[in-house]
Amino acid sequence: MPAALQTALWVRRAQWMLGECSRRFGDTFTLRIAGLGTWVVISHPRDIETVFKADPQIARAGEGNRILEPLLGPDSVLTLDGRAHLRQRKLMLPAFHGQRMAGYRDLIAEIAKAEIERWPRGEPQRLRPRMQALTLEVILHAVLGVSDPVRREELRHALRRLLAMGTDPRWGSVFVVLGPERLAQFPPFRRVRDPVDRLLYAEIAERRRNDHQDLGTGADIMSMLLAARHEDGSPMSDSELRDELITLLVAGHETTANALAWAGERLARHPEVLARLTDEARDGTGTAYVSAVVQETLRLRPVISIVQRVLAEPFTVAGYELPAGTVLVPALYLVGRRPDLYPDPERFDPARFLDTAPGTYTWIPFGGGVRRCLGAAFAQFEMETVLHELAARAHIAPLRPESEPVLRRAVTETPRHDAEVLVS
Repeated sequence: MPAALQTALWVRRAQWMLGECSRRFGDTFTLRIAGLGTWVVISHPRDIETVFKADPQIARAGEGNRILEPLLGPDSVLTLDGRAHLRQRKLMLPAFHGQRMAGYRDLIAEIAKAEIERWPRGEPQRLRPRMQALTLEVILHAVLGVSDPVRREELRHALRRLLAMGTDPRWGSVFVVLGPERLAQFPPFRRVRDPVDRLLYAEIAERRRNDHQDLGTGADIMSMLLAARHEDGSPMSDSELRDELITLLVAGHETTANALAWAGERLARHPEVLARLTDEARDGTGTAYVSAVVQETLRLRPVISIVQRVLAEPFTVAGYELPAGTVLVPALYLVGRRPDLYPDPERFDPARFLDTAPGTYTWIPFGGGVRRCLGAAFAQFEMETVLHELAARAHIAPLRPESEPVLRRAVTETPRHDAEVLVS
């Protein structure tokens, strides 16, 4: 198939394309995506493990994420490679320590409670925009810790415009065609990104002025990053802080909101699962089932279909010796649909995970290896807390019996109708 046609299919129907290729060609196949190179897609856990354990200097994830650099910046943990990536990751890891995550439980629960109570009862409701509003509030409080309501509203407005552009399917094609260099100078993109940058740099400057005596004592992640120090004792620069904050804002907001929308879409169509979740939420019998619901949602409806590694040297995987420059693509979507791992893989069944912990290389919605998503634990914790509050406070039913198809928005996969439900 011509590369142009492959690219058009990928931009519009990536998961369908992966499924068709897997059925025709098996675990390993090649795609040619215009502007993004030759991709070798893999989906066998053995090969996934080989790639995730590869030397990060050879299998370079940052280079694979270069299309995101105009948005995230050159110092983002997602766009860096090698030692620079490991240094930045080390600075950020303490902010996602398990005990620190538990401290956000009350904050997330209060934001979720207030949001759910605002939903009109007995009327159709689209869950995706509501979950976007909810997760944005969590980000503004937990990541930035912005206390001034005026500044918080300015940031909220600017971030919504930026995220709307980044997830608009029409803009997705433009981003691919332009490439990262031209996109960075593209006036319509700059008009949306630059106001966010100005607000973030102003917030960083304000916090440096006011918090210099108490750096690191705040509960928010920005406070911890302000207090973080490189090995030579120097703090993160303003540009480093900006890039990591925008990474957390974009990655932590949109992906979690979409995952929550998919969870609601699945729960509405599986009343027996919703009933069991409701019993757990109202009886206070623990979090085992809501955790399983989150894991099954992320298996069956991963928000991101693939991750990428660009080979800096020749590399052997799946029996093939691949040349430098090849883009290796572990297909998260295909791994979660393997019948040898998950019997009847299209069935939504959280009980799969009640007695079986997710495998390191068989459940990979957050990627793996040294590039595994830093916010994975936070995202799962946030989803569990929100779904617990939803099940305890409302009942949702589908507006139509058939499942919602997938709509691709730039790099994320969302419910085509935004997870429409009836709330009671």
